[in-house]
Order: sequence, then structure tokens, then C-alpha cells
Amino acid sequence: MRKYLVFDIGGTDLKYAIINQAGTLIVVGKTPTIKTSLPAFIQSLQTIIDQYATAINGIAVSVPGKVQHPEETIQFGGMLPFLNGVKLADCLKTTVPIVVENDGKAATLAELWRGDLKAVNNGMVLVLGTAVGGGLVINHQLVRGSHDQAGELSFMSAGATFAPTDMYGAKGSAVGMINAIASALGLPDQNDGPAVFQALTTGQATALAIFNRYCQQIAGLIQNVQTVVDVDRFVIGGGIAAQPLVAATINRAFDQLRAASPMIENTLTRPEIVTSRYHGQANLFGALYQLLLTTEERQYA
Repeated sequence: MRKYLVFDIGGTDLKYAIINQAGTLIVVGKTPTIKTSLPAFIQSLQTIIDQYATAINGIAVSVPGKVQHPEETIQFGGMLPFLNGVKLADCLKTTVPIVVENDGKAATLAELWRGDLKAVNNGMVLVLGTAVGGGLVINHQLVRGSHDQAGELSFMSAGATFAPTDMYGAKGSAVGMINAIASALGLPDQNDGPAVFQALTTGQATALAIFNRYCQQIAGLIQNVQTVVDVDRFVIGGGIAAQPLVAATINRAFDQLRAASPMIENTLTRPEIVTSRYHGQANLFGALYQLLLTTEERQYA
């Protein structure tokens, strides 16, 4: 059975996996994302590629930033600005095809392929991570937009201005929420997600106050998007989505938002809000699905 090396380039970690065409994980690993320079970053990818070079039939990459297809050129690069203008196929030494996809769209493709949008015509994926990724599905097709930038939810304003601190990239950052709780609790590691959710599970008041405000922000984002696109289901992705408390609290905040405005509740149909089937691995599966769809590997999709 054919196997593929898949990368998920995040602002904190570089995840990688070997996945076969049936969607079975064979190898999973991660390493801190190199942020110092493009050459050092490329070398970190190349080292992993060299390790598996003889066992793979293609490489798929999920990246922050916009991706131009079919050139597979990255624009901007989110937390990794040195990726702007980079075509990974020109930087990496390999004989197998390389396909690149935006991280929010990759997460959405995973849900379309084998996840919670497989049987849904109109839906939306929200990826809660370093910022807020997104992907819109209409008539069971991923919507890319005229400039490959549909679903860039991080650039929506959550405040009075479009300053970075007022955008959903900051207000809806799961990493920022965890950092804020960890700091408030005096935890030695500001990124200690398990400790943060342990505090939330046990009802620690300070942690819950920050978390509830965060979920209210996400509920507001969902309402704003739903007003425009009118989908049946929102899928909450990202590493924190593995915690049942996340979707449950967002749903509660969304119901409270609607109940506070009879006009909204009586006019707009409530969409489902569910947890991603893939959680923090969605970008890996979605990037692979994009490779299968757009290369000679499409026969395996």
C-alpha cells in the first residue's frame, strides 16, 4: 500500500506523519518549529524527508499563510514570514511529488474526506490554535475564493478596530488563552495545556473566567460567520478540541448569545457546533487528501 510523508507546520511545533492511502497513521512525530531562518527551517524538513525517502510515494505539507495553486507557492506565512514567496518543491531534495495547502483549508479537507463534513453539504471548520484557521464548504466543495484566501478568519475584527490585538487571530487564539490561564495560575510552563485543562475541569474560578470569555469570543465569531454563509454545521478543530469541555462551553455560549437576542434566535436557524474527528491531526490528513486529489495519486482518494 502506498505511503506518504505529511507535514503540519505550526507556529509552535512541526508535526509529521507517515500515512497510507487508506488514511491509516503509521508513524507520528513532532519537533519544535524552526523560526530562525529559511535555510535552517528547510534543513529541518529535509532531515525528516531523508529519513523516510525510500518508503514514501509523495509529500504533503500544511502551512500557515496563503497558498497559490497550482504553483504551490506560499504567500505571507503567518507566524513564519520567511516562507513568503517560497515554493517548497524548489527547496527540498526529493523525487516524489510535493503538494502544499493552507492549514485551515487542510483541516477542512480532512473533515470532507473522512470526518464530520463527509455527509454535510454546507459547513465550516474553525481551527483553534496559535491563531484561528478556517475553511468554508458549500455544496460539499471547499471554497477557496478568488484569491485563495476564503476562510482567513484571523483577519476578522473582534473589536472596534482592525489592529492585530483586535482581530480574531489574537482574540480567538487558543495558545493565547492557555498562556493567559497559565500566567494567572502561576504555572512554570506558559504552554502547559494539560495543567490548564486540569484546572478548568476541577472548577478553578480564575481559569474558568478566562476560558468562558474565550468561548464567548468564539461563539461570537460563529454567529458573525453564520449570518453570512448559513451553513448546517461548524466543526471545532485544533489541539484543544480534543477536550470535551471546549465544544460544550462554546455551544453554551452560543445558546446564551442567541437567547439574549430574540431577533437572532427567531430569525436565524441554529447550526450544529461539533468537535473535529481529527483534533490536532486534521491538518495532516487534509494535506494528504489535497495531494491525492491534485496529483497522479488521485486514484487513491
